[in-house]
Amino acid sequence: MKQEEVPQDKSNLSTKNVRELCYAIDKDGNYTTVLSQGWEPKTIALNNSIQEIEERIERARTEVKEGKVSPIVYYMELHKMDLIVLSDYVGMWQWRIKRHFKPSIFAKLSGTVLKKYADAFDVTVSQLTNYKGD
Repeated sequence: MKQEEVPQDKSNLSTKNVRELCYAIDKDGNYTTVLSQGWEPKTIALNNSIQEIEERIERARTEVKEGKVSPIVYYMELHKMDLIVLSDYVGMWQWRIKRHFKPSIFAKLSGTVLKKYADAFDVTVSQLTNYKGD
C-alpha cells in the first residue's frame, strides 16, 4: 500500500486521539511507517466483537440471577476469559471449573478455592460469593 493510500477513516481509536502504526511504501519505493486514524472495515469488525462480548456478559448475568449458573460464569465473561485461561489462573483442571459453574457445587466451595477465583477475577471473596446478577 502506498503512503497516501493508508486509510484515515474515523474509528474508536480516533476519538481518543490514538493512531495506529501502519507500514506503507513511500514515493521512492521504500517501506516507511504511517499513522492511521482507522479503517472502516476494521472498526465495524471491532464494534461487532464488542457487542458480542457485551451480549455474552449480559446473558451470563441473567443466568446467575435466575440461579442457572454460579457467579464464576459471569466473572469469566466480564474478564473475557475462557476455561483454558481461567484454568491457568486458578491452577485447576477445566472439568473441575465446569463443575463449579453449578450453583449447588459453588455454594460448597472452600474458602481456599473461592480465594483463587476471587484473585483471578480481581474481586473479594465476598463480592464473588454475594453476586446475584444484580
